[in-house]
Parts: sequence; C-alpha cells; structure tokens
Amino acid sequence: MEKPRLSRKDAISMEELVDEYIREMKLAAGLNTQRIFTAWDEVSGAAPYTLKRFFRDGILYITLSSSVCRRELSFRKERLMADINAFLDRDPLFVKDDPRVGKVMQIVLK
Repeated sequence: MEKPRLSRKDAISMEELVDEYIREMKLAAGLNTQRIFTAWDEVSGAAPYTLKRFFRDGILYITLSSSVCRRELSFRKERLMADINAFLDRDPLFVKDDPRVGKVMQIVLK
C-alpha cells in the first residue's frame, strides 16, 4: 500500500506542526505550568531557595527555605507577577490561549 504524498501547497511549517501537536495531545497545560516555574526561577532569582512550586487557577504558590528571601520577595510581589507574565509573553513555548493554565494573577509565598 502506497502512502499518499503531500504537495508543497499542503505543507505546513514546523512551528505550526509543533503547535498543532501540543494542542492535539493536550500538552499545553503541563507545558505552560513548567514555563511558569521557569519564569519564576529566572525572574525572582530565588531558585536556590525555592523548595516547592504549585500553580492553580492563576495563583502561583511558592515554598521558600529562607524567611529572609520570602520577606524580600513579598515586597516585590506585584513587580514579580508583572515580570513573570512579561517573560511568558516572550516565551515561544508558552501557549497563550490555553484556558486551563494562563497568566499568573497572584503569588503566594510560604
């Protein structure tokens, strides 16, 4: 049995193919969550002190090992949230229109 050939006019770019694959396999929520955690590490500078990360319903929960770090970051929550969301806007792997995992609306430090 011969495989059907695609003509050049039916070809799609690799970027479109990856986007379609992510959507079809329902990987966007997990990928977005990991990208949010990466954004936290990059923006906050607190990766060495971060013990746990959890994201649900727009709220990023962070457990830190240092009370000094937690206090310093608590003063910058609004700025951190804006910087994380800006990082996600620039991230080509972040699926912006996924209804399950979107932008960070609040940060809770523990």
